Amino acid sequence: MAANPGFPLVLDVKSWTVLVIGGDDEASDKTQRLLESGARVTVISPTLNETLRTLAASAKVIHRGRHFRDTDLEHAILVLNTLRGDRDFARALLAKAKEKGVLVWSVDFPEASSVTMPAVVASGHARVAISTSGVAPALSGFMKEDLERILDPEFAAFVDWLGELREQAKANEPDAEKRRALLREALDGFRLLGKVQYPKVWLERKKT
Repeated sequence: MAANPGFPLVLDVKSWTVLVIGGDDEASDKTQRLLESGARVTVISPTLNETLRTLAASAKVIHRGRHFRDTDLEHAILVLNTLRGDRDFARALLAKAKEKGVLVWSVDFPEASSVTMPAVVASGHARVAISTSGVAPALSGFMKEDLERILDPEFAAFVDWLGELREQAKANEPDAEKRRALLREALDGFRLLGKVQYPKVWLERKKT
């Protein structure tokens, strides 16, 4: 099957119900990211790891201590299936989610997902998403590590300063074109510079 680059966007899940199927480390990672985004999370799994047990005990998530049921899709806008190895379940979940108009992501099964999740680099308010359209997910991980070193705490502070400058300009400068000129001037000289260092096996392949 040909790789599908999809249509990149950011989904606002604040105050919306999102299901997480599974109770392991993958599930807890996705749950914590959803909570940071303001989602109302329901975790569906007979067992939970320590992190999820703590979240459930503090009522930060709703826990359904059983296996998934089709009725769980009611009122949800997104389902994250973190169960590995069960391709039949992933495909059945996708079919049912499409009937209900619910987006679904299944770990390791892009063909049974209606959305993909890129690797995300977060530095303060800045977010950089990296996707290889499912062709080389390991590469996304390597790129994420390098970008995290580049987009350091100083970069996060720089983004904060730009935000403050923008708010000041909106409050003090009524002319929209002058505001844009002010912000462009603030960015004058900014460049994100980098060079790709390719692995030896690739360089040798190019010679053949």
